[in-house]
Amino acid sequence: MANSCSGEVQERDMVVVQEEEAHPYAFHVSGPRNVASPNWRDLISSSWKKENYKRTVFSCFIQAVYLLEIDRQENRTEENALAPNWWRGFKYKLTQTLIDERDGSIFGAVLEWDRAAALADMVLMRPSGAPKAVLALRGTLLKGPTIRRDIEDDLRFLAWESLKGSVRFKVALEALKSVAEMYGSSNVCVAGHSLGAGFALQVGKALAKEGVYVEAHLFNPPSVSMAMSLRNIGEKAGFAWKRFKSMLPSNGETQATGDDGEKTSTLGLRGWIPLLGYKTSMGLKNWAPNFYVNNSDYICCSYTDPDGTEDKKEADKENAGPANGQVAAKLFVMSKGKQKFLEAHGLEQWWSDDVQLQQALHNSKLMSRQLKSLYTFPATQPTQRMPQ
Repeated sequence: MANSCSGEVQERDMVVVQEEEAHPYAFHVSGPRNVASPNWRDLISSSWKKENYKRTVFSCFIQAVYLLEIDRQENRTEENALAPNWWRGFKYKLTQTLIDERDGSIFGAVLEWDRAAALADMVLMRPSGAPKAVLALRGTLLKGPTIRRDIEDDLRFLAWESLKGSVRFKVALEALKSVAEMYGSSNVCVAGHSLGAGFALQVGKALAKEGVYVEAHLFNPPSVSMAMSLRNIGEKAGFAWKRFKSMLPSNGETQATGDDGEKTSTLGLRGWIPLLGYKTSMGLKNWAPNFYVNNSDYICCSYTDPDGTEDKKEADKENAGPANGQVAAKLFVMSKGKQKFLEAHGLEQWWSDDVQLQQALHNSKLMSRQLKSLYTFPATQPTQRMPQ
């Protein structure tokens, strides 16, 4: 009888393992093929110093967040959960999940360097460049239990160019602040995909305004061009636009002001993208997020668009004066010719073996809109006299 029970348990375990290995989201099915786990060689020459490796790992961490929510929805147990294998091989562990209080869904996670797991593989110390903690944020998940709140935040950005009114913004900002205070900002990264990239950009920018600079990796970030397009339509059909906006979630942040001009230049893939024309305070450190965009993805492709709608003379006037410094970002562009939207917007492309990042376009207007508020001086306020 005992042997029979033991055989049934073993058979059930084999079924679970086979199901996990065959699942399309299992790490060994759809994950990266040529990325090795950290080993003792990383103590000499760290893989984390390579741009391709960092891009792969961060995209895998974001995929893990998508799967944390899928595991939750499908009631998967620790034994057959899909998400853990997307961080374990890189010697990280899950220390916090970010929950949307509106529907209980998981939209983010904090992953920290797993010293015990690393030591078990003779990795005696954290490789140079490997962050101590990563905040990863997923994008829209088109599944019933969470799609409503995801779309609500998508529409929030579409209408207001901001996500500060969302409960997710507050939770993500608090989580990022916490790990930055714990480990130091230079040891922390934030990464997101699609809607998650929008949140990652805005919480990273919020900390940068406080002088706390964390590394940021933004995959297929939503572009403000979508909001601007609808706003321009609204100027011609004001009533319809106001009616549409009244149906959308409110925003807790003042709407962005008009765009500033920009000049055209071309940089190599790994070059810095200067945002010209914005004066910075002397000695101010630059916060330089990494943007990963696909030219066939209409949600983010406008980050590579140099064309603007502003008057050329005004743009030249804006850029005429010398600046005390330049603000910057790094832009990586995927260009495979014409692709279907789901492929171009997908996360999997960023860890695929055949990824080819082409030469990036310069300082785009949308990039400037996103980052200029960090570096422009506020308007001078009139001095108020104290009452006599």
